[in-house]
Amino acid sequence: MVLSTYGSRGDVEPLVGLAAGLRAHGADVRVCAPPDEDFARRLAGTGVPLVPVGPSARALTTAAPPASSLSRRAAELIAGQLGPVTEAAEGCDVLVATGALPAAAGALSVAEKLGIRSVSVTFQQLTLPAPHRRPLAYPGHPLPPGVTDNRVLWELDARNVDALFRDALNAGREAIGLPPVDDVRDYVIGDRPWLATDPVLDPWRATPDLDVVQTGAWIVPDTRPLPADLVAFLDADAPPVYVGFGSMPLHAAGDIARVAVEAVRAHGRRAVIARGWADLSAVDERDDCLVVGEVNQQALFARVAAVVHHGGAGTTTTAARAGAPQVVVAQAADQPYWAGRVAELGIGAAHDGPAPTTASLTAVLRTALATGTRARATAVAGRVRGDGASVAARLLLDGDRARPVPA
Repeated sequence: MVLSTYGSRGDVEPLVGLAAGLRAHGADVRVCAPPDEDFARRLAGTGVPLVPVGPSARALTTAAPPASSLSRRAAELIAGQLGPVTEAAEGCDVLVATGALPAAAGALSVAEKLGIRSVSVTFQQLTLPAPHRRPLAYPGHPLPPGVTDNRVLWELDARNVDALFRDALNAGREAIGLPPVDDVRDYVIGDRPWLATDPVLDPWRATPDLDVVQTGAWIVPDTRPLPADLVAFLDADAPPVYVGFGSMPLHAAGDIARVAVEAVRAHGRRAVIARGWADLSAVDERDDCLVVGEVNQQALFARVAAVVHHGGAGTTTTAARAGAPQVVVAQAADQPYWAGRVAELGIGAAHDGPAPTTASLTAVLRTALATGTRARATAVAGRVRGDGASVAARLLLDGDRARPVPA
């Protein structure tokens, strides 16, 4: 099977979980993803090779290209992936497509060209049309303020997607001998999309005309030991607060490391700072903070007082499974949604806006560190499932109805 994505760590990590689940059943798996070293290293740990597709996702994200270049970058991404994904998918029976919408559209086109079944997967439900939910806005094509009729918003969303990506997609499809598509969003979603999120954290409300399969989040148990210096730091005193923003470069957030450390210290706590793609570093020489790189978050989050993060689906789910109270400083895309879910469940707090001050972060940390928040986080942790990748693997291997091969 081929698992295809393009995006940040949050787009690649779930495929690590699914690949591990498939390999446990003896399946041959290949993952098409950006050629970033940390992605290749993560996949190598499960014995799955990375088929590099497109440019470095980290370089593209941290460069912060203007929104006006989005259509051009989409065309380059689609054109650049058709060859590698086609080669990887030769002889396969199913292709799983996810990640950035133009990349998913390109991968699904490859499956169509090769005549193999495909499954379209999302790791958050905001891209799935629903009358009760507001869609995502796209750079350069924002949703209008003041419009409350979600039917209008979803129609506008479809037009925005077509304006950004249809020409690029149809140029790529023409290059491999496929007819054009009229509605890019509907093409990618299909009639049976998969939603790889936990039903407690992300409950799906049934929508007419859309047969959604919610598998649960795709998680692989992480057995890596924590580094010795991190273990010593954790053992030395009361649980610290974790601060990390994953694949977010945080261009607009100012000196976020200093702000976070000052807010944590205001509560008399120590801090573990994750470098991430924002390249956070120590703010002074005091010994109450430790900067870490890539570590086992499943193990670490079980030992911290709270998790301050960007609100990616994976980090939100990992913290929830660990029973760690959360503070979500959402930056973009689906992150405000996850911040809202954390607040609604009472397992943490949502920061108002992407650029916290010491005062504002101190205030929301107070909520996360409250005894009641910890109790609710512990209770929710017992309900969050960990078998989503196994469920998805069994569905794929048992021949669950995926996108049919075109007649």
